[in-house]
Amino acid sequence: MAEGEGDPVSTAAPTTGPGSTAPAAPTSGTGRAHRPHRRSPSLSSRPFLSSYSWSSLLYVAPALAFFAVFVLYPIGVSVWYSFYAYDGLTQGTPVGWGNYTAVFTDSGLRAALLHSVVLLFFYAVLPVCAGLLLAGAMSRIRVYGLTVFRAVLFLPQILSSVVVAVAWRNLLAEDGPANSVLRSVGLGRFTTSWLGDFGTALPSIGTIGAWVEYGLCMVLFLSGIVGIDRSTYEAARLDGAGPVREFFAITLPALRPQISIALILTITFALRNFDLIWNTTRGGPGTSTTVPSLYVYQDAFQNRMLGRASALAIVLTLVILVVVVAVQLALRERDVPRRRFVRPGTRGSQGRKAQS
Repeated sequence: MAEGEGDPVSTAAPTTGPGSTAPAAPTSGTGRAHRPHRRSPSLSSRPFLSSYSWSSLLYVAPALAFFAVFVLYPIGVSVWYSFYAYDGLTQGTPVGWGNYTAVFTDSGLRAALLHSVVLLFFYAVLPVCAGLLLAGAMSRIRVYGLTVFRAVLFLPQILSSVVVAVAWRNLLAEDGPANSVLRSVGLGRFTTSWLGDFGTALPSIGTIGAWVEYGLCMVLFLSGIVGIDRSTYEAARLDGAGPVREFFAITLPALRPQISIALILTITFALRNFDLIWNTTRGGPGTSTTVPSLYVYQDAFQNRMLGRASALAIVLTLVILVVVVAVQLALRERDVPRRRFVRPGTRGSQGRKAQS
């Protein structure tokens, strides 16, 4: 018998030639022996409500209770009342979808919805555009006292709506400061009762709303500009980009989340606006400044039609919800290809062409 014959260890090791040895254990790319991967316990194997989950629920329980009592419960009661003819005193009579039918067939309400669409331009579009311009300019200006100037521009947002309404009502009165200034500069033919004329009442209220909202938009955009990497602007300047190109290629895309928040807040303010209109025109002259929220107040507290007011409130809430979701979908983050900031004929563009 040859040496090693019958040895189970020696016969189990195959050879490939003289002097060859058994193959080494498989190793990874780093030279270490491969070890079987241990799977971490999946989420499904963990208890659904662990001690950590219970402690988290305890922290959010007060907020959830507050939301349920003051938001969900009133909405549920409004939905219930919307299917009844109810005056708040006597027992309600079920009317099915009658209140909703009355809401959608009311010509006055359709006019009020049109007024809200007009106010969207003043309350949402103008403040966002003005806020972008102011934020872009202030991010480049280095002047002493700029912080105080920003605070002054934001001041309308923190004022009470009643104070704002009374101040502007006196300012735009027929014998107010606005008409006095027009007369002093020779433009007396343009003087009018700005809040009492059918043609100027709605634009005047829109101007007041734009003045209130632009400060909020400016602060939101300034906070977004601060978070943009300065090296991006430096690279754009090296490639020949000017201030306008930097704004549209760097600043504006980076402010997409802030623009979405600003539009949601301003659109919601435009569609649910009540106190500003009530304290300036009360929907007049005639019905030229009526909005759906004013109809809700009149039906509920003046006409004692709580069922119809509840139906209108539910419809208005759904409209606001749809608009908010549409804005979020339109401005959600997408993978945008990087843009070049090179102008034709510049040194940077010629160098890239030579390299290609």
